[in-house]
Amino acid sequence: MHRSVATDKLFRMVRKLALALALVASTSVVLAGTPANAWSPPGTPGATGAGDPYYPLDGNGGYDVKHYDLALKYAPATDVLAGAVTIRATATQRLSAFNLDLDGLTIRSITVDGRSAKWSRAGTELTVTPRASLSKGHTFDTRIVYDGVPKVIHDPYLGDGGAFTTDDGVIILGEPDVAQAWYPSNDHPSDKASFSIALTVPKDLQAISNGVPDGRRTSKGWTTWRWEQREPMATYLAMAAIGKFDVKSYEKNGIRFVDAIDPALPPETYARVAKSFAREPEMLRFLSGYFGPYPFRASGGIVDADGEWDYALENQSRPIYTPQDFANQEDGDSVVVHELTHQWYGDSVAVQNWRDIWLNEGFATYAEWLWSEHEGLGTVQQNFDRLYATPATASLWKAKVADPGAPNLFISAVYNRGAMTLQALRLNVGDKKFFSILRTWAQSQRNGNGSTEEFTALAERISGKDLSALFTTWLYTPSKPANPA
Repeated sequence: MHRSVATDKLFRMVRKLALALALVASTSVVLAGTPANAWSPPGTPGATGAGDPYYPLDGNGGYDVKHYDLALKYAPATDVLAGAVTIRATATQRLSAFNLDLDGLTIRSITVDGRSAKWSRAGTELTVTPRASLSKGHTFDTRIVYDGVPKVIHDPYLGDGGAFTTDDGVIILGEPDVAQAWYPSNDHPSDKASFSIALTVPKDLQAISNGVPDGRRTSKGWTTWRWEQREPMATYLAMAAIGKFDVKSYEKNGIRFVDAIDPALPPETYARVAKSFAREPEMLRFLSGYFGPYPFRASGGIVDADGEWDYALENQSRPIYTPQDFANQEDGDSVVVHELTHQWYGDSVAVQNWRDIWLNEGFATYAEWLWSEHEGLGTVQQNFDRLYATPATASLWKAKVADPGAPNLFISAVYNRGAMTLQALRLNVGDKKFFSILRTWAQSQRNGNGSTEEFTALAERISGKDLSALFTTWLYTPSKPANPA
């Protein structure tokens, strides 16, 4: 076959163009088949703390937890807790690694989105390194399989929290550090999430946790109790009560009540506990009249006859009490009102940082005063006056209530002077605006967090007054204020 020179030149040009197009097509195939992470900028590790000035290593940065799924088995003979937690979270930055909080317990494996991940530990910080960086906005699942004997965390100032063994099981509760004693978490109130909790225990025991019961199943001598806490919850409010209880479960006014009382309590104490628990629906109606609708689908309470903790705690939807809380009927009713009030102030509206703790305890103490007035046991003003009569040299007047310092989170001044601050506010703005402030705070911050600065700004907005002097005096000045009455 014969071709002219011009034709030959054109042929060579066409052939070069075809080869170039083929190379481009080949490169496109390679690029399309390459993981996106390999061509993205490298990620950075999340912060090792949530930024709390009192507890700089509590919580972590770089992600936002959406849901915890706990599936745990407890063996009373050894106190070993074994199982897995799956944490669904969304990356808030491009993450090359992230931290979780865990104190003790043995890690068996960790996966991120189903792929094994590297991990290391330093103190209570568990660092997880996925195979590839997680892009900002990506929702990912971290599954940690672990086991061990959960510990009691000792604090010389705040008392103990963690897993307290009892004569027939275990009670897990505490504040502020407790979650890290029994499950890996982003352990700070600023990162709230929903929870699914499954506890497998010997079939002759009960296993109570937060929220609404979601069924139970018995197999081969073990029973799995399932609980769903759908509303967001701070990690320290998750609890477990395992043992032999008399359990009463019923629904009233759209709320599922689950009460658990240890049958080993002395008969007179048992009777007082049962009487106070029977008043829970009445108490919630009373409190709702001041604070607005109850924020959760479940309520109830737990009392165990045995244990080394010495406090009641507002575990979300299911507070835990001690037998000593029910030394008499009036005190028992009052402490139940206190912990139920926390369901609004402390649980639904959690603190932004731990220095804001008066927003929990001052409000719950004030509710006790409201209940006292309702029961004819002393008015709110009489309770205020009783405390105001305390000498100026007393410790009540030495605390900065809105910034007490980490060792002083639970001193009496945080409770009592916190409640007195609210009464001083009420006297300044009047009843109508005062209770509007309380209701609006509970509803506007529902399922979230709040700070002292946000609360004081809200009070000024609703009252239409400059309240800076009042709050400075009552919350930040370590001396006895002038009587506002």
